[in-house]
Amino acid sequence: MKRKASARVGSAAVTHTQMAVEDELGWLFRGQSTEDYGIDAHAEVVDGEYVRGRLLALQIKGGESWFGETAPEGWWFRPDVEHVQYWTNHSLPVAVVLYHPGTQKCHWQLVNPETLVKTSGGGWKLRVPAAQVLDRDAVGPLLKAAEGDPYELRLRELRLAKPWMERLASGSRLLVDFEEWINKSSGRGTISIGVDREDGNEPEELATWHFLVGPANYAEAVPRLFAWANADVHAETYDEAEYDQYEAECSVWDEDDQFFTETFDDWRQTLIARGIRPYRNGAGEVDFFRLELALNELGKAFLVVDRFAMDGGRQLTG
Repeated sequence: MKRKASARVGSAAVTHTQMAVEDELGWLFRGQSTEDYGIDAHAEVVDGEYVRGRLLALQIKGGESWFGETAPEGWWFRPDVEHVQYWTNHSLPVAVVLYHPGTQKCHWQLVNPETLVKTSGGGWKLRVPAAQVLDRDAVGPLLKAAEGDPYELRLRELRLAKPWMERLASGSRLLVDFEEWINKSSGRGTISIGVDREDGNEPEELATWHFLVGPANYAEAVPRLFAWANADVHAETYDEAEYDQYEAECSVWDEDDQFFTETFDDWRQTLIARGIRPYRNGAGEVDFFRLELALNELGKAFLVVDRFAMDGGRQLTG
């Protein structure tokens, strides 16, 4: 009996993928001992000493023939329609791994609506980037993928934000407080969301997070964290803080009489034109912001869809 060369290459592909998953990613590799159509192994996330219960399904292909069709900065992989249907409906996020026996490198690409390309003939192709190698640089993007498909993640994030949307829909006022260290480039900060007590006291805090925006502008980056709401400065906080600034800059005292060089509304036009802005600065180091959220069309639509998903009837599907 002779062993086919393709079998040797296939076995080597699985072995090298296992080595990459275990040695480079530091995760667990589980080959599928029984036939699983289109899935050769599972990779399970390990965070330090903890197994996270997050899995990736892997389709592994080995051999130079899989690298024969070049694509921009990579290669085209052409799965059949049945595999695409199977992968996109799989309960786990799926990644294709191509093993090159010449370089002994494993290149990967996730299978999802963002990476699949429809061909003119009705088929599909997937670009596997040369730079996406199963090594330590892959930990971040694969960990994110293991948390869920981007489409599912966005829906999950909306579901997690549902209690806040419901508070806004019921008439509560939600405030977002954050600080920006203006002389540091790390972009690391703290953000909190709370309910406006509307009595002059500090908001009732609901949640606090540490976040990292890098070199991005906080005034632009923070509102994008709340896709389901529009954000603007909290009127009462800014009215009080900016009036104090106006009074310091524009008032003149003549004995016991106070005069102003211009009206508050005129003086504040330049600040209002800036949109989201700090209401206070501490020691020239920290800018303080307070925003108020208002449910937008996405948030309103999500609550409608969520109510249907909870209580609606079954629908005819294809």
